[in-house]
Amino acid sequence: MGLTAKGLDEIEWRVESAPVGYPEAVASMDARVEAIRAGRAPETIWLLEHPPLYTAGTSSRPEDLLPTATLPVFTTGRGGQFTYHGPGQRIAYVMLDLRRRGQDVRGYVRALEAWIIAALAELGVTGERRDGRVGIWVDRGPHPLGGRREDKIAAIGVRIRHWITFHGLSLNVTCDLAPFAGIVPCGIAEPQFGVTSLLQLRGSATLAEADRALRHTCRF
Repeated sequence: MGLTAKGLDEIEWRVESAPVGYPEAVASMDARVEAIRAGRAPETIWLLEHPPLYTAGTSSRPEDLLPTATLPVFTTGRGGQFTYHGPGQRIAYVMLDLRRRGQDVRGYVRALEAWIIAALAELGVTGERRDGRVGIWVDRGPHPLGGRREDKIAAIGVRIRHWITFHGLSLNVTCDLAPFAGIVPCGIAEPQFGVTSLLQLRGSATLAEADRALRHTCRF
């Protein structure tokens, strides 16, 4: 994926067995970022779930939080707009030291995209990039209004501090998709663009399957 750093300690993988509150997760990431910067901790990929909530990224617009929204909203420093997090969605918070990986922000985002696409392929799903639409998309066939129906299966929102990455990606595995109706996800309101999950596409899915695919296809 173009960002492999040689000579580094192995990345630490952390997997949570229960949902983690959003403020607690951000505080933990902040602490780990500072520890990685100071050389006191290894780079880390943290797999977890959140309880049901919305997050508003640095480009979020107030009008994209709809009157039907009833969940807590957390303003966050990651890039992007509004998104939903909840049980059954695999969050991967990725904390890497770009000082030793070329200091290439665009390359890092492309590497995240390639990682998701590779993991989805291992799970039997074709995920694709789309110019002008952040995240990974699945072609669902012709749309009744014309063109193609395309659903987002994974969102990306990153932040970089002193060349250490944090936040990361969310992959819809078995999560309830209904709460996405309370926001304009990632600011994309066109009716042919929606959201989907591995469960919806395959009829069956588990977080354990998704975790195995993410670990097997990780090339950082």
